[in-house]
Amino acid sequence: MKKTPPADARRSNCPIACSLDLIGDRWTLVVVRDLLRGLTKYGEFLAGEEGIPTNVLAERLVRLEKAKMINKIPYQEHPRRYAYQLTAKGRSLAPIIGAIGLWGQKQFPGASVDPVLYKAVAAMA
Repeated sequence: MKKTPPADARRSNCPIACSLDLIGDRWTLVVVRDLLRGLTKYGEFLAGEEGIPTNVLAERLVRLEKAKMINKIPYQEHPRRYAYQLTAKGRSLAPIIGAIGLWGQKQFPGASVDPVLYKAVAAMA
């Protein structure tokens, strides 16, 4: 029987491959973008126009926390609810998010980056 590798196992030592293993899916950078914009709560992420599925959001938050990209802070006991915030490691993605936003704005007519995101990215660069 084939053994499943641990979640933190690398498929190679290529820094691009390692980075894409963490943030290269369809949703992770959208969650990071929302955190940079100041969103902190699960329901706020779900309300985004992209329509992230609940199971996908839950998995991405767990993955980002395990990678020390975000912290999970309880803000309510009954029922237990959490707010999320970027760590320094997570905030270090700000220039990358900004560059992707600028590239997308040039490539997709009518697309625009939220001014709050630009301000956050500029402050963290």
